[in-house]
Amino acid sequence: MSYTTKTIKVIYEYAQIIFGIILASIGLKAFLLPNGFLDGGITGIALLVKTKVDLNISILLVLFSIPFLILGFFTVSKRIVIKSIISILGLALFIHFENFNTITEDKLLISIFGGLFLGAGIGIAIRNGSVLDGSEILGIYLNDKFGISIGQIILVFNVILFSITALVLSVEVALYSILTYIVTAKVTDLIIEGFEDFIGVTIVSKKFREVEIAIMQELGTGMTLYKGTRGLGSSGKTEDFDIIHIIINRIDIKKMYRVVNKIDSKAFIVEFDVNTVKGGVLRHYLDKKKNREIPKL
Repeated sequence: MSYTTKTIKVIYEYAQIIFGIILASIGLKAFLLPNGFLDGGITGIALLVKTKVDLNISILLVLFSIPFLILGFFTVSKRIVIKSIISILGLALFIHFENFNTITEDKLLISIFGGLFLGAGIGIAIRNGSVLDGSEILGIYLNDKFGISIGQIILVFNVILFSITALVLSVEVALYSILTYIVTAKVTDLIIEGFEDFIGVTIVSKKFREVEIAIMQELGTGMTLYKGTRGLGSSGKTEDFDIIHIIINRIDIKKMYRVVNKIDSKAFIVEFDVNTVKGGVLRHYLDKKKNREIPKL
């Protein structure tokens, strides 16, 4: 990768992080802060303390983040820590200087849209190698140290936080804050994992060569081929063939069935859910125009 390409990539990453910071600060300043609602993690702790102590929320965010950033220095890459320091300072500055009029007084809308903006901002930051909340770093550390899942750690962390909120403020505020946290977490996951939903498919067909070519031409996706052997009754005869394994977007599943059925209506097809996809041509299907002429297999 050339120096120019690296520079452009870094600029693009930081531009997205800035956009994430803006979204998160809107969620906090336009929805949560004016109405006394909380989120989970370090942001939630800062918001809770703000209700009892006359200190600027920006200062509280930075102060409560420092121990986790120090912890992150020894548990995650230095590059992530540096990006996170810049991101947290940026969020604190945006919150300090931004001024929004109260958009709505409806508590349900405040919880939903506050969580939506905050979750989108956190998700965009994480996708670009940064964090806006130190609780993720704590989760990584305890996972590495004791083998406890990051999700469980953050859940316990927030259960304690919202329990304290119910005691210190009110049960109603705690319940609305839990709703905000749920929305934030779901939107964050959606931003990180993307909007695409993939599914795995295994295809066994006598006309496997025709099916392989048709899938590449019509769906534009790559595939993995396994060598299989078919037994033919009691005679003991066998026949070698390819077992086709593909990962496709769920919206293409009906088209895949039409493509296979057109060639072999008796093909054996198995679907299975895919939790994580990485690398290959999973997220970027082959360019159909460039792959119209598929060489004979």
